[in-house]
Amino acid sequence: MSDVKNLRQMSEVELRSALEDAKTELFNLRFQRAAGKLENTSRMRVVRKQVARINTLLRERELAAAAVQQEDKNA
Repeated sequence: MSDVKNLRQMSEVELRSALEDAKTELFNLRFQRAAGKLENTSRMRVVRKQVARINTLLRERELAAAAVQQEDKNA
């Protein structure tokens, strides 16, 4: 759970950078698996979940910004 707390404290730029890093790591893990050199198969699951968490946080922020913008429009 502390991972989510750390992610929530990051700025959008930091989140996008972390997302890019996680996607790169996931690509490398998939490449290692295809080559038969992947030793820690559970790491793929961890990284996939990390990508999903970051995407979820980015979407939450996007929706919150849209809600604020809609309220300003209606006011």
